[in-house]
Amino acid sequence: MANFLATSSSYSRLRHKLLLILLIVPVLVSAECSCDLQNGEKRNRKEALTYKLTAIASILIASGIGVCIPILGKRISALRPENSLFFMIKAFAGGVILATGFIHVLPDAFENLTSPCLNEDPWGFPFTGFIAMMSAIGTLMVDTFATSYYKRSHFNKALHVTRDEEQIGEHAGHVHVHTHATHGHAHGSSADDTTSDSSSSQLIRNRVISQVLELGIVVHSVIIGIALGASESPSTIKPLVAALTFHQFFEGMGLGGCISQAKFKRKAVTIMALFFSLTTPIGIGIGIAISNVYTENSQTALIVEGVFNSASAGILIYMALVDLLAEDFMNPKMQTNGRLLLGAYISLLLGAGCMSLLAKWA
Repeated sequence: MANFLATSSSYSRLRHKLLLILLIVPVLVSAECSCDLQNGEKRNRKEALTYKLTAIASILIASGIGVCIPILGKRISALRPENSLFFMIKAFAGGVILATGFIHVLPDAFENLTSPCLNEDPWGFPFTGFIAMMSAIGTLMVDTFATSYYKRSHFNKALHVTRDEEQIGEHAGHVHVHTHATHGHAHGSSADDTTSDSSSSQLIRNRVISQVLELGIVVHSVIIGIALGASESPSTIKPLVAALTFHQFFEGMGLGGCISQAKFKRKAVTIMALFFSLTTPIGIGIGIAISNVYTENSQTALIVEGVFNSASAGILIYMALVDLLAEDFMNPKMQTNGRLLLGAYISLLLGAGCMSLLAKWA
């Protein structure tokens, strides 16, 4: 009887072990398969292509409208850069761009560069944060060097013009009489020159800001477009279409506000607006073209996307905090107007909140 009980107990333990093995094996298999494309989602190439074409049209229209509202708004007095409403719109757009960097782009970069599809701990340290940090420092360097270069170029040009005018004056007749007659005027013109130099410096700064910001936006827009275009899962694409449409619209407003303040010539404004509007649709087109050979969870794709997303996040976060929000919130007009300052903070929170909410779908 004792032998029977011992045998029965041994059999029970063996059965439990077998059951445990049967439970563990599917888990191990699913872990191994977690890097399969689309993670088992249903793929329907024809239906997915329909949604992709819809995405191209809707994103193109939304991007164009978003970037053009502040640019064309110069014809509407309420939307001119010197008016309070423009500060509110820029604060909203700054919140959108800040949330894009922190909530959308940077988490995607962390997900890509820490994916289980890569070798275990391939970097040895937080490589994503390191790239974002170096990207922000690089943006600071580009920002300062470009501003310094343009200011020196403008100063040299102005100095050259001044010397030419002095030479013309020396050769003109009655120099001594003219100098005494206009002595009082000369003191007044020096103040005007100071004001002119200040406005020229601010204009140069606005131009550098708009160009660097567009660079940061374009980088992640291409990556988003390629990822959407290469996907063949309608359930993945459908929420992305609506989310990216709003995303590009709000980002366009932020970029359009910077372009408007930069006062580029019409040709340059048109090129910058078109470049922004076409970037994501072109990315989707590239994704469609390479969908047969593109593997979303391959090591190469994950590393490339992760690096570009990290760099883009660093650029966007720096630009939003330093060149958009700090620039406007430290503006004397806003500092001396409590209602405008409060309204700008509310707009900032609304912009960041709206963009953060979109992360639920994209």
